Amino acid sequence: MAKSVDLKKLWKNDYFKTAVAIALMVVIIAGFFFGMALALGTSVPIRVVESGSMCVPYGGACDGWLSLDHPFAQTLHKGDIIIIQTVNPADLNANYPNSDIIVYKNPNGVTPIVHRIVEKQEINGTWYFKTKGDGNGPILWPNTPNSYDNIPDTKGVPQNLVEGKVILRIPWFGWVTLFMKGNFWALPLVIALILMLVVVEFILPAVKQKRKKPAQQKQMPSQP
Repeated sequence: MAKSVDLKKLWKNDYFKTAVAIALMVVIIAGFFFGMALALGTSVPIRVVESGSMCVPYGGACDGWLSLDHPFAQTLHKGDIIIIQTVNPADLNANYPNSDIIVYKNPNGVTPIVHRIVEKQEINGTWYFKTKGDGNGPILWPNTPNSYDNIPDTKGVPQNLVEGKVILRIPWFGWVTLFMKGNFWALPLVIALILMLVVVEFILPAVKQKRKKPAQQKQMPSQP
């Protein structure tokens, strides 16, 4: 019975309820990410477009901010969040210009590359994909290019480097990640704001409460 009473008191505590809410948010976000990874068959189902190679300029603008009239265009803008799904390499669509956009590992760098398939070919049981950024000149999508941006060789991107194809684009929201990545002071600032929130939400109320108790005890009339 005592344990039941203690739990009720604990649940009435604002600090405890805040901690539970934060923990639930972390669990929900982590569960969503791992659930997507499981459903889409890839360890990294969400990425942010970090360059403008896939963006075809509209009125000379191709930075994801000034091209706001085209948020759901068939090409990608810098700052887009993309959802990636693993597929059988043989099933990837190479029917340019309506072909699949794929994400593949860059053997010469850390950041994966996001490009559209232009052609595909099977050599000795391995699929290779010739790709090009929609916004890479001199010939822009949807016109048929005469050159490719493939890595690592002229055969195209081998299937073992392909992480998956882009199945959904969420415009603009990836700029938060790019801002954090591009400014060394952004992460310390966020940490400082979180610490400030913890101080204001938890520490200061606790200090005020402790100060009130001695004052209340002094004001209580002495028993005869």
